[in-house]
Amino acid sequence: MAQLAIEDLRRILIACAGEDDSLDLTGDILDSTFEDLGYDSLALMESAARIKQEYGIDLSDDDIADVETPRALLALVNADTATAAV
Repeated sequence: MAQLAIEDLRRILIACAGEDDSLDLTGDILDSTFEDLGYDSLALMESAARIKQEYGIDLSDDDIADVETPRALLALVNADTATAAV
C-alpha cells in the first residue's frame, strides 16, 4: 500500500479547508501546528474522512484530536499503511 506523501496531504488539506482562501499551505508546513495553519477540528475530521476514502486508512476521532502537525498526521497514516501491508 502506498504511503501518504506531504504533497498528497497538502492536496487533501486544501480540499477540506472549505472556502477559507486565507489558508497558506505553501512552503514547509510539516512542523506547523494545524491551529497555526488555520485548521479547526472539523476540517481535520473532514481530512481524515478523505484519507479513509482515498487510502483506506480509518483514523479514530481520538487519533485526529491528538495530532498537532502535518508531520504527526503523516506518521500516523503511514504507520497504519505499513501495518496494513504486513
